[in-house]
Amino acid sequence: MVRIRHAGRYRSIAMALMRHGFGFMVEELGLYRVLSLPRRLVTQEVQHPSRTLGERIRLVLEDLGPTFVKLGQVASTRSDLLPESIINELVKLQDHVPPFPAETAMNILEQELDQPLSEIFDSFEETPLAAASIGQVHRGVLLSGQQVAIKIQRPGVMRMMSRDLEILRDLTALAERRLGWARQYSLSRMAEEFSRSLMNELDYNQEGRSAERIAQHLEDNKSVYIPAIYWDYSSSRVLTMEFVEGITLNRREALLSRGVNLKDTAERLVDIMLRQIFIDGFFHADPHPGNVMVTDSGKLALIDFGMVGRLSEETRDHLSSLIIALMRKNTEAMVRAILRLGVIPEDADQSALYEDMDRLREEYYDVPFSQVSIGKALNDLFAVARRHRLAIPPDLAMLGKTMLTLEGVVGNLDPSFSIIQMAEPFGRQLVKQRFSSSRLQRKLLGGVAELAESLVELPGQARQLSALISKGRLKVEVGVPELQSLLRKLDRIGNRLSFSIVLLAFSIIMVGLIIGSSLRREPSVLWNFPTVEIGSVVALFMFIWLLYSIFKSGRF
Repeated sequence: MVRIRHAGRYRSIAMALMRHGFGFMVEELGLYRVLSLPRRLVTQEVQHPSRTLGERIRLVLEDLGPTFVKLGQVASTRSDLLPESIINELVKLQDHVPPFPAETAMNILEQELDQPLSEIFDSFEETPLAAASIGQVHRGVLLSGQQVAIKIQRPGVMRMMSRDLEILRDLTALAERRLGWARQYSLSRMAEEFSRSLMNELDYNQEGRSAERIAQHLEDNKSVYIPAIYWDYSSSRVLTMEFVEGITLNRREALLSRGVNLKDTAERLVDIMLRQIFIDGFFHADPHPGNVMVTDSGKLALIDFGMVGRLSEETRDHLSSLIIALMRKNTEAMVRAILRLGVIPEDADQSALYEDMDRLREEYYDVPFSQVSIGKALNDLFAVARRHRLAIPPDLAMLGKTMLTLEGVVGNLDPSFSIIQMAEPFGRQLVKQRFSSSRLQRKLLGGVAELAESLVELPGQARQLSALISKGRLKVEVGVPELQSLLRKLDRIGNRLSFSIVLLAFSIIMVGLIIGSSLRREPSVLWNFPTVEIGSVVALFMFIWLLYSIFKSGRF
């Protein structure tokens, strides 16, 4: 039904794939059926000798428009899933979308806020400050005199992206049914994660709540400023926030002419970000230079909270262990930390993982501590995890991209500044907190509470199990590694036991004949055959063959 309802969009996707050398995917997925072209044209490969795989993927996404561009931008944060060559191309994706008319923006505002603009704004600038694929930002002044920035969602973008994400889920499910590599890399799971991230970005209420949460965490830090959110003039498609004036960090010369201390600015920015990551577990995931500015009062202002990351207490613990192990160049501790961070496949080769981590440790062995890039180190670790198909939490993978972005900003302000030297105290603080008496007590009480709850539920679960057994509906699944090999060994054992039993029975018969002939004092002859002599030879031969087969197996 999805393919019939969106046949035109499927055709556009198939054509874009063919145009950039992915015709084989159109063939393997069976998408040629939605094309009004001969099959031979679909399977005809377009050659792009001067373009890399990453370039061709980027061009496909750009051709397919805003949804796929945004998906590519989200995917560029997942170094645990994609190789570096593709990541480097995805970070080049930009929104090349013209602004929509100011009249349309004002109509959306009145519709969402359910009142005329004249009752809200004293003035509204029709020319947008910025425009992107999801929305655009206008400047305005409330009736109270407060200057605000109003982010307005592009008309029809929710419907368009919902359609494209529905198609994406269908295509990844189709790929997993048809292609082994798609099943191995769990394309459906990847598509679902990217879709969830994109839909979150479409909800401006969530962005506003993220801004307020970070502001609450940083309220004791007087050197940082988070713009206020005006909820009375906001909705899921409109976000009205305080307008902040300042110099963005990508304007280095303007900062110097204002007398801003760049080293101090870099140190304050890193401290703010590390506190969000290690202490709060909730961080601004896109600290590029345009999203950080120095205000007239000298404070650092953070804006645009559409992309945020979350790290659980347990994940932060393992992350701190990983950073400390990396600093100490301890391979065993690095392996333990990354195994705790990810979900290990059943068939993972842990010895091979250890070797890869050891090679990574050697790569950083002679690098001075102050020159280690924590963002690159994390991404290198995630690349190892990807090779061994360890499932890394999405927000942790996003952290690698965040740290690389932060290092780029700080490097532009002060090239000699080392983030990892500032990260070490935070890592040590987390380790101390992990083994603090208050936290151990909290975990102990939590464990006791869970145990008590399990004991309370035990009688009910026992009754359910008894009911299933009495109705004959209890199913038991047993998984045994190398089952076929085990069955073959059992079969050989059974054959040998049967052969031994036959030999024993034959020997008993022969003993009976020998005893009978001895009592009668006559040779045992059946139908004129010397039975005892022939039987003895046969029994001896069988006995020798059994001994030979046992010795040959090497398991006497």
